[in-house]
Amino acid sequence: MSSEPQVRFEMSISENEVVGVYSNFLGVWHTPHEFTLDFAVTQPAMPGTDDDGNDVTRVPCQVVARVRVPPTVLFDFLRTINENLSNYEASFGAIQRPDSGVVYPPDE
Repeated sequence: MSSEPQVRFEMSISENEVVGVYSNFLGVWHTPHEFTLDFAVTQPAMPGTDDDGNDVTRVPCQVVARVRVPPTVLFDFLRTINENLSNYEASFGAIQRPDSGVVYPPDE
């Protein structure tokens, strides 16, 4: 009886990308063929006004990485993130969200 061959993905990373980048904001948009995930870092908030003259708080964000994925891959992405969030909370407790909704980079 023959079984389907196993598929193993073996990831590698270049030396300049090992450290990674910090991101505390995610913007998502899509076309019919792909989802685009813009990982960004928020900058200090500034008071401002919108086009109608209403007061708003503007939070500039600098994109540090843009990742494009086909819709079929996004299901696996979400499943993996959900599984890892569950594992994280099982190890470290529930994740507490900040009250303000804006997270600034950690002090370095």
